[in-house]
Amino acid sequence: MRHDLVRTLRRGGAVAAAGALAATTACATLGRQVFEQPVVTFRNVEVKGLGLTGGTLDVVLSVYNPNGFRLDATRLTYQLMVDSTALGTGALEQQFAVQEKDSTVVRLPISFTYAGLGAAGRRLIQSGSVNYRVLGDVTVRTPLGSFTRPYDRTGRFTTMAGTR
Repeated sequence: MRHDLVRTLRRGGAVAAAGALAATTACATLGRQVFEQPVVTFRNVEVKGLGLTGGTLDVVLSVYNPNGFRLDATRLTYQLMVDSTALGTGALEQQFAVQEKDSTVVRLPISFTYAGLGAAGRRLIQSGSVNYRVLGDVTVRTPLGSFTRPYDRTGRFTTMAGTR
C-alpha cells in the first residue's frame, strides 16, 4: 500500500512538472507574439573631432518602442559602413529605457582613421556625400522576457545638408 502511494505521488509530481513546463512554454510563445520589435532609425552623424590621421564621431540613432509597455535596453551592438568600408564597430553597454509608444536618442561613439576610409573618404571630400549603412542588434528587457532583435538601416550622408 505504501509503495502504491509513493508511485502515485511521483506520477502526480511528474504531471505537475509537465503542466508547469507547458504553461511556461505557452507564456513564452504568447510573449513573442505580443512583443513588437523596437524600430532603430539612423538620425545623424556628428563629427566630434578631426586630426591629422583621423577623427571621432557620434552615430545618432533613434530607438522607437511600439509596445504598450516600457523597454529597458541592456545592450546595443553596432557596425557603421561607409560605402562598402567598415568604419567602426562596437557595443553600447550603457542601459537606457524607451517608454511605451515613444522613442529615445542613442549616441554611438566611433573613432576612425582617414586611411581606413580610403575611396569613401576621397568621395566624401570630392562630392560631399557618401552612402552609409548602420547595423547591429538591440537587447531589451520587457515584462514578457528579454529579446534581442537585429536592425539594419541605409542612407546617404551629405556634409552640406545632413543625411537623407
